[in-house]
Formats: sequence, C-alpha cells, structure tokens
Amino acid sequence: MKKSIIAVCLLSLLYFEARAQTEFILEPSQSMIMTGKGTGQDATINPFYGEDCYGIVKNIGDRPFTIRIQQTENVIEEIPIEKGETKKVKLLKGYELYLDPNPEDLAKASVDYEKIIE
Repeated sequence: MKKSIIAVCLLSLLYFEARAQTEFILEPSQSMIMTGKGTGQDATINPFYGEDCYGIVKNIGDRPFTIRIQQTENVIEEIPIEKGETKKVKLLKGYELYLDPNPEDLAKASVDYEKIIE
C-alpha cells in the first residue's frame, strides 16, 4: 500500500514538473521566442513541433504587444495584440513564434497550440 502511494506521489510530481509553462511576463524590449529553435531554446513545448499547427496567443496583461512569425531570419508577419485579445496564428513547419512587448511596458501572455485539422 505504501509503495502505491509513493508511486502515485512521484508520478504526480513528475507530471507537474514536466508541464510546459504557458504564461509569460515579458520585460520591456525583451523579445522572447516561444517555439521554433528546438529543444532547450523554446519557451513553450509545442506538441505539434515539426508539423503545421496553430499558435494561440492571448494578451492577459494590461498593455498591447506584438506577435512575430519568422522563418529563419525572414519576418513573415507581425501582428499587434491588444489587452484581452486572443489571436490564432498559423505556424507552418519551420516557422518561429516570437512575442515582442512594448518597449516601455511589461507584457503578459498565454501561449497554447492546436493541431490543424483539414
């Protein structure tokens, strides 16, 4: 019985430790890559890495910021996102998702991913 309880506790701890961070506070002028550079460099875990998917970014702070989509060094699109707004952006294989806060204010964001179903 004790072994079962210990096993459940360890599994729960590992589950919570392995979960990806989904909410971020960005300092002024701090550009943060969310996904696209590979393991160890991404701020979030994209469960659809290596395939086309949607990035869902919500502004949970009080200031607007910008979503930037890049492929290597080429900027594909820059999308402003206002306070309380949610944007769903298409991330093709090889695209990188960045969050760029206003240079004068903190920004807060939530990031998630969704599979593209055709």
